Amino acid sequence: MPTETTVAESAEVNGLDNLELAPKSDKGTLGKRIWKSTWPKLLAVAIVLLLWQVVVWSGWKPEYVLPGPRTVFGDLKDVITTGDFWDGVRLTLIRALTGFGLAVLIGTIVGAAVSRFAPLRAAIGSLITGLQTMPSIMWFPLAILLFQISESAILFVVVIGAAPSVANGLISGIDYVPRTWLRVGQVLGMKGLAKYRHLILPASLPSFISGLKQGWAFSWRSLMAGELLVIVPGALSIGVRMQQARDLSDSSLVICYIIVVLVIGILIDVLFNTADNALRKRWGLTGN
Repeated sequence: MPTETTVAESAEVNGLDNLELAPKSDKGTLGKRIWKSTWPKLLAVAIVLLLWQVVVWSGWKPEYVLPGPRTVFGDLKDVITTGDFWDGVRLTLIRALTGFGLAVLIGTIVGAAVSRFAPLRAAIGSLITGLQTMPSIMWFPLAILLFQISESAILFVVVIGAAPSVANGLISGIDYVPRTWLRVGQVLGMKGLAKYRHLILPASLPSFISGLKQGWAFSWRSLMAGELLVIVPGALSIGVRMQQARDLSDSSLVICYIIVVLVIGILIDVLFNTADNALRKRWGLTGN
């Protein structure tokens, strides 16, 4: 017969289990969760706009040089309603995605090869890091000499700016795969490509995604510099339109395109963060 103490302890343990396994009731509705994650961003935007307007009111620069938010956003509203604007955005995004895709392909192959072969790592491991830290703008004179004023010159700099980050992200992820997992894979008979496909690459995904995110940042910055420096005839991209606005001394339009570039960068960053959060949730690294 169970004693009263045993019954009480059992009930207490069951209660704790039920408390732990029960669905959390403090999550709130979807709308509340969206608002909770959105309002800090809106507050930051409001602060930036307020500081911007205060600087304009201070008279530090004439308004035709530094226009206020109302003027800029009014011009931005007019710009985004034109078909030419979206043609420029499409051209810039095609360049960005093409260059980034090539960088991911090259960086993944190089990273996997370097992590697998010790002599190759000794030969070019430091070179990859050196390429990663090198300013992308330094490559444009060589790119123009190699490819003239063309799309290939821009893609060359985008790829060489982003691929080292992708490669280093993969190398770092592979380096930190637990040795125990490798031994388990060996026991299960994983060898060669199967070992990389089913064990090493999935285990290195967190660092690899960080490398992809950093690689995108490098490729996006390289592309913007390229569109300002390498103006391909007939290709009216975002950078070209910004350069045209500068030539016309249209400060408001220049700021409009700066905002467009910033918004595109933020949206891409949101996509990377979504993928990263999904991966962390799958690995049980979140509080959900």
